[in-house]
Amino acid sequence: MSLLQQIKNKVRSKSIHVTFVDVGSCNGCDIEVLACLAPRYDIEQYGIYVHNNPREADILLVMGVMTPQWEDKLRILWNKIPDPKVAIAVGNCPISGCVFNRRESYVDPPVSKHIPIAAEVPGCPPRPTEILNAILSLAPVVFRDYEEKMK
Repeated sequence: MSLLQQIKNKVRSKSIHVTFVDVGSCNGCDIEVLACLAPRYDIEQYGIYVHNNPREADILLVMGVMTPQWEDKLRILWNKIPDPKVAIAVGNCPISGCVFNRRESYVDPPVSKHIPIAAEVPGCPPRPTEILNAILSLAPVVFRDYEEKMK
């Protein structure tokens, strides 16, 4: 790998763009993700920026239990994110369905059946530090030798 590619990989891993989607939940995980933006956790100090536009994102945070209404919409959203990209399941709901996963329920967990999930952050809701650790641990993996893989 050339020096230029090493520099690009390093810079990209320090500039992470995240978008998030709630596919149906109690909004507990949303509050914890938004707490990451507050001065106490301040995710921007780590080079993590939140965007509403998926076309500007590298990482998709998925929160909430998967419902039938979101199946196509989530795939469309996932396809709008440019490569390289990863998804993180935040909370118990996208991982297992949690309290919503009952026999008579209409939910369809886990989210990993619908889009590829690179990391899971369990908890109901997970702490902001756990969410930050998941994003920061995936950042080097997302951008590692991306240009080499594309050749």
